[in-house]
Amino acid sequence: MKNHLFVVTASSRLVRMALTFTTSYMEDSLAVFRYYKKLAERAMDQVADAQLIAVLDGEMNSIAIIVKHMTGNMRSRWTDFLTTDGEKPDRNRDSEFVDPPATRAALMQEWENGWNRVFEALEPLTDADLGRTVTIRGEAHSVMQAINRQVAHYSHHVGQIVLLAKHLSGPRWKSLSVPRNRSAEFNQKVAIGEASQR
Repeated sequence: MKNHLFVVTASSRLVRMALTFTTSYMEDSLAVFRYYKKLAERAMDQVADAQLIAVLDGEMNSIAIIVKHMTGNMRSRWTDFLTTDGEKPDRNRDSEFVDPPATRAALMQEWENGWNRVFEALEPLTDADLGRTVTIRGEAHSVMQAINRQVAHYSHHVGQIVLLAKHLSGPRWKSLSVPRNRSAEFNQKVAIGEASQR
């Protein structure tokens, strides 16, 4: 089920809300994945190329390493999603944490390739597929569990990317959500359909 919510503004204009109402798990999961993809991209856009490989200390990963790990995970989890184990035998997870791509262009190409695998695997599915069984490292998951696992994983790492980008950008940082001291303005934009919490 998919409905668009409309509001009538003070000027009597009918405006579609930015968030699409749905009760479809698949539709909403895809929307959440797209939201986090865009959030990370908006954060990475705010850092210089050299800052993509910067680390804050010896135990932390750079933005580029986080991207490399995420895309390695995406390749493994979503290639032949319904028919092969999500931990592919040729995946070398430890290698995802060293030697990031040398340029922003190469990094973003890996990023796009990884996300393409996510969407190519999930877009053909419907809510009727949620009860099907897939495996990850030999453990049985429903399709719904496998999706939830990756939504949690990717949002965790996107949060790291945002935190690093915000730190590295310093005073140049442009808020990706509700700017400080502008909640009322944001709420008004949501009310008239110009913004969404997502």
